[in-house]
Amino acid sequence: MQSTTQAAVETTHTLPLAEASQPGRLVSLDVFRGITVMAMILVNNPGDWGHIYAPLEHAEWHGCTPTDLIFPFFLFIVGVSCVYALDGVKRRAEPLGPVLWRVVRRGAVLIGLGLFMAYFLKWDLATLRLPGVLQRIGLVFIACGTVFLTTSWRTQLWLLASLLIGYNLLEQLVPAPGATEAVLLPGKDFGAWLDRTVLGENHLWASSRTWDPEGLLGTLPAIGTGLLGVLTGQWLRRPNIAPAEKVVWLMVDAVLLIVLGLIWNSWFPVNKSLWTSSYVLYTGGMAVAGLATLYWLCDVQGWRRWTKPFLVYGVNAITVFFLSGLLARGLNTWKVAGPNGTPVSVKTLLYQQFFVPYFSDPRDASLAGALACVLIWLVVLWGMYARRIIIKV
Repeated sequence: MQSTTQAAVETTHTLPLAEASQPGRLVSLDVFRGITVMAMILVNNPGDWGHIYAPLEHAEWHGCTPTDLIFPFFLFIVGVSCVYALDGVKRRAEPLGPVLWRVVRRGAVLIGLGLFMAYFLKWDLATLRLPGVLQRIGLVFIACGTVFLTTSWRTQLWLLASLLIGYNLLEQLVPAPGATEAVLLPGKDFGAWLDRTVLGENHLWASSRTWDPEGLLGTLPAIGTGLLGVLTGQWLRRPNIAPAEKVVWLMVDAVLLIVLGLIWNSWFPVNKSLWTSSYVLYTGGMAVAGLATLYWLCDVQGWRRWTKPFLVYGVNAITVFFLSGLLARGLNTWKVAGPNGTPVSVKTLLYQQFFVPYFSDPRDASLAGALACVLIWLVVLWGMYARRIIIKV
């Protein structure tokens, strides 16, 4: 990661902050990214994991809660960002070698940061979780950047359809070795078998060790989520089309994706852990609708006074996700003496002293703890934004 006084937005833009309103830069994309990562910080840092309001939890298996929208929104944004970062290179027909190398290098850095997060304070390679959120973001970035640079939008559309249909057929027709039939149960599907075989049980999600929500096979449809962003970004970049027309067709596309996702759900259920094809379409439709709405408000109408907190988060999205993860791990690992002398984590002690006594419902206390975390990071990021400190990957 490197610091810069130029406001390059993660891997997306290279224009100064003062030029946010100029053509070619999507303020709405920065805002959308900020809203998404802010929501990610909120759901990842409750005061008490045992007391959480249902919308702030993932669906137990099949189904989709508001929390289940966050990660696909981020991958969708990655796809849109690839277009805005690389479209000029593609139009100028620059040599692909150096550009592809930069794409791979940036993706590899994200993967490395994810592995470090998993290793931090555990310092145990024998049980290091290999899949993860940043790892999947890195792989999707590499795939989407490469596909965008080397193919047309029509080829990208066919690739998207092939990924989703092929993944559906594989998961529902191919049983895991040793099983008599293909099933979509935790740890029983073909993807879970592949993770255990290739990565080993000790390197999977610690809560199961039999499957991983960011596993290998599920990364293929996750690339499909990114490709939806790539296709959307190309539509937004098309010249000679009125902004209002772009928004209308994006909304039509959003409704179509949501409806198709719900139809597909009848035989291949919406499921974040498996990243099912129906989940890709359903959440992709939601993401298209969200970006279209923000595009109309921020970039077309120019209503931006309310956007500052989200911009502050959006321009340092990977930074805050990475650092907040390290901090949370540190506060949970650092033990101190509790009120009765029993060792407790610093995080637990702070929560019990500053939140629990002031709320009768433990879910409210837990939510207050999460909101406090969001606000603390907002103060930090606001200071960085004011000093034009943007950390790029």
